[in-house]
Amino acid sequence: MKLLALALGVTVWTAPIAAQSTGGIQSPRAPIDSAVRRPAPLNFFFRSLLIPGWGQAALDRKLTGGLFVMFEGLSWSMMLKSNVEQRYLDRADTTTATFRKSERQDWIALIVFNHLFSALEAYVSAHLLDFPADLHARVLPGGRTGFGITIPIRHQ
Repeated sequence: MKLLALALGVTVWTAPIAAQSTGGIQSPRAPIDSAVRRPAPLNFFFRSLLIPGWGQAALDRKLTGGLFVMFEGLSWSMMLKSNVEQRYLDRADTTTATFRKSERQDWIALIVFNHLFSALEAYVSAHLLDFPADLHARVLPGGRTGFGITIPIRHQ
């Protein structure tokens, strides 16, 4: 309680009194439209951690998001298939039941990794959203191979 009173006292004490003049000096502020609004990368990280591909779709990376969704569906269907086979092999009491258990665990691990990789990819994509234009490949004169970089320089 004393800490709160001290904090409030300090803020009241440091605030200028209404009759005091600031000398007409105002702090410079940037115009509203010049401020760049970037998406919060953690927002897209948690979206894709919850549902793989959701963060990518929100960043307009639909192909990448679709690939994560496709792999998620494949992994879930294979895990469910191995569950059915596991139940059958448990009733039949065969030696291959132990191999099916490890197969099911592998599919569960792939589901977990798909969630993590999707979340990390969405996080990195959100950070690189305002990165310059895509790279372009073209054949050099004379059929030569090589690489180059173009750096745009703005002048006024």
